[in-house]
Amino acid sequence: MTPHVIVLNGGSSSGKSTIARRLQAVLPQPWLAFSIDDFVDALPERMLSADSGIQFEADGKVTVGADFRTLEAAWMAGIAATARAGANVIVDDVFLSGTASQQRWEQALGDLDVLWVGVHCDAAVAAHRERQRGDRTAGMAAQQADVVHKGVRYDLDVDTTDTDPADCARTITDRAGHIS
Repeated sequence: MTPHVIVLNGGSSSGKSTIARRLQAVLPQPWLAFSIDDFVDALPERMLSADSGIQFEADGKVTVGADFRTLEAAWMAGIAATARAGANVIVDDVFLSGTASQQRWEQALGDLDVLWVGVHCDAAVAAHRERQRGDRTAGMAAQQADVVHKGVRYDLDVDTTDTDPADCARTITDRAGHIS
């Protein structure tokens, strides 16, 4: 069986995690979901404010350093190994560096069949969701809404601004059936 990978890329509070859970519910085979939030949560606390780790600025900007990139590459390789071992995988990520982020995933995923999905959401709507969540740095959603998509190539785009995540998941599921 050829492994399958679905990569969801979108800004903070765009609906990626909700779509990933909906996909797990509607896809006919079991799919594992891996989130950039889980990766960040797994980092040592000292890396959450270090220049070499990840920093969340007061205006919502996120910057990452060399140690973060090293561990991120290992995380990506681990997810790719999981897919190569036969698991279907959904990745929920935020491409802070646009094209360069996609290139890092392409390098890790190599010859695996991947469906690249852009998860879009109007910046004001994402900012409203961010305020409702209360677990994000204010301004992150607006900061990321467009920049994460710059230069990124997708097989499919969905927009959660006015579309329910379950409907987005069904659209992705329809397309995922055509991964070769």
